[in-house]
Amino acid sequence: MNRRMILPLIAGVLGTAILLWLGTWQLQRMTWKQGVLGAIDARLAMPAVAIPADPDPVADKYLQVNLSGMLEPRELHVLGFGNGGPGFRVIAAMVLNDGRRILVDRGFILETAKNALRGGGAVIATGSMIWPRETDKYIAPPDRAKNIWFARNVPLMAKELGTLPLMVALHQSNNTQGITPQIPSINIANRHLEYVLTWYGLAIIWFGMTGYLLWRIKRETV
Repeated sequence: MNRRMILPLIAGVLGTAILLWLGTWQLQRMTWKQGVLGAIDARLAMPAVAIPADPDPVADKYLQVNLSGMLEPRELHVLGFGNGGPGFRVIAAMVLNDGRRILVDRGFILETAKNALRGGGAVIATGSMIWPRETDKYIAPPDRAKNIWFARNVPLMAKELGTLPLMVALHQSNNTQGITPQIPSINIANRHLEYVLTWYGLAIIWFGMTGYLLWRIKRETV
């Protein structure tokens, strides 16, 4: 073998191996992510049960629950978008029949309905237990003067309304008062197939370029 071919050959083999490993890793991640999403879909399709006595943020996330009690009239409005345009998610406190106070995401209202009069009252509903993670250092704090929140911050909202740090997103309710219940959105990206194709594609290109370079070196030394 020509000595000039050794370094390109080593770089070609190592580069191809690394790119193939990255593609395989993303393939494994894709399989894992599909399992997670499948488990969530299965949980969302299960029959509703009573709210557990001691809910677990991991084991009970997206658990379908039946609940009844009294809604309190005070609302917290979370800025968002719905099918009709900009508006707000309506978060309120609910006193369950067993005495526990929890947060409920009642659903969505358009911006034009922000100041409409809505009371609380008795409610029988079905929803999903959620622990949304929508806050980070880039999310602005709520504008309490205007009652505009920029994320569903369960601990902060629970402190604001004097409830347990537990939220149920209602998707069926006998007391909507013009609020449109929302099926929980699963904000889990799954772009791993794109990454798999990218890394494997780069591996093919790297391998082909290495072969071409070795061919050029061999041709120049003939």
